[in-house]
Amino acid sequence: YPNPFNPMTTISYRLPKTAVVSLKIYNLLGQQVRTLVDEVEKPGYYTIHWDGRDDQGLELPSGVYFYRLRIDRDKFVETKKMLLLR
Repeated sequence: YPNPFNPMTTISYRLPKTAVVSLKIYNLLGQQVRTLVDEVEKPGYYTIHWDGRDDQGLELPSGVYFYRLRIDRDKFVETKKMLLLR
């Protein structure tokens, strides 16, 4: 949230136990543009901010993006659409 966003959006999730977490951003073509989380995390509530930039720190253009949250290597997968407006 918010969605659409400019320049920042927030993605939140809760872990009931220690887990391997992957949170990545993809463009409309399915190309990965940003890795926000890729590590083992302890139980808790997490709030991650994305600034609309790619892994090199460059501003991405307006458009539709998706985040994919994977917990414990596909035991839980969530994919949601986001709209970046510049």
